[in-house]
Amino acid sequence: MLASKGDIVLFSDADLSAPIEELPKLVDPIRAGEVDIAIGSRALDRSLVGVHQSAAREVAGRLFNLLMRGLTGMPFRDTQCGFKAFRAEASRDVFGRVLIERFGFDVEALFVARKLGYSVREVPVVWNNVEGSTVGLMSGLNGYADVLRVRFNDLRGRYGKRRAARAVNTD
Repeated sequence: MLASKGDIVLFSDADLSAPIEELPKLVDPIRAGEVDIAIGSRALDRSLVGVHQSAAREVAGRLFNLLMRGLTGMPFRDTQCGFKAFRAEASRDVFGRVLIERFGFDVEALFVARKLGYSVREVPVVWNNVEGSTVGLMSGLNGYADVLRVRFNDLRGRYGKRRAARAVNTD
């Protein structure tokens, strides 16, 4: 994300569980200046989920989301959908502060973005589970611990201060 060159930066899970055809749903609101960041969500419209994860993984995901919302105060229903787009400046600002390099980096990036004052929109996207996930029990448990790390890092002041408001030309 830090090495990107475009005006809008997108990342997607390698398995393309959210198809690339969903890209306009994230990029268009950024391009229109409506938001700084748009994140794909499986939770806002579950009818868009074609192939579901196992029941156990879906329950674990919902529990993770409840913990995340409780500890971070963020309103998002799905932080773990691997389909997110950022205005380039926001991407550099946020990912220059991200400390977690595993499952919980999504939560951390969104937490930092909101702390810095960037606008974030959650957008329903088509999503299909692709078998062969490398997220196992230990990765999942580390994800829960990562949410705690985000709160701890914030309390220690590791994410820096809110950015200055962008200047607006009123002439």
